[in-house]
Amino acid sequence: MKIRNMLHLEWMQVGGVRMFRRDYLVRLIEDMTQMIAKVFSLKQERKHTEALWELDDLFKRQFRLNSELLRSLSAADIEQLFRSHGYLEADKLQSAARLMEEEASLLLELEREEEAVMLYTKVFQLYLKSALQGADLKLIGLTERIGMVRERLRSYALPEPAMRDYYAFTEQQGMYAEAENTLYQLLDNGKMEYGEAVKFYQRLQLKLPEDLAKGGLPLEEVHEGMDELKRRFPHEAVNGDKSLT
Repeated sequence: MKIRNMLHLEWMQVGGVRMFRRDYLVRLIEDMTQMIAKVFSLKQERKHTEALWELDDLFKRQFRLNSELLRSLSAADIEQLFRSHGYLEADKLQSAARLMEEEASLLLELEREEEAVMLYTKVFQLYLKSALQGADLKLIGLTERIGMVRERLRSYALPEPAMRDYYAFTEQQGMYAEAENTLYQLLDNGKMEYGEAVKFYQRLQLKLPEDLAKGGLPLEEVHEGMDELKRRFPHEAVNGDKSLT
């Protein structure tokens, strides 16, 4: 009886923490939604500086951080700020990144392009890290936001960790054509080994044909991709195929 009561108490405590976190996130998203609407209104009025002040105020109230600090830190350092006892608070991180994205758009409108691109790059990395660490994809429409930021950065070179996380994310989400495109960018830049690329195609060959087609890479194109890989890396193909069998 005593053990059962202890387990019940532990379940209540865990459940209470989960409810608290969920309530906190709901309130946070409500505040963010109102703030983003206010920022949009200020942007329409060309009051960009005031909009930046509003975002900074929300950063301080919700995360005890400020915009200047976040702009000065790397994505990896920002990620560490959202870790507690080794656990990444992925939903809080994606929420903070959403505000950073809004700030980046303001910097772009102020023609501070270099700062905006740097901030968008951090946002991209933080969004991906959140998604890969189990964030709720529906909370802020994370998959769509990742796609939007990726398009903004399409003409810019991205750091290897960002490209690798994007590669992992797109494959995880069944966006196989985009994953393949990213794979070849990594290969072309010498950031991926031939064997790792082969394993990508081997994983895809285990998928249902309809899932591959939905992901923009039909089974026939998977086989073509494997053949293209071997044509581009003939020496590695001869040696690599032996080690992979």
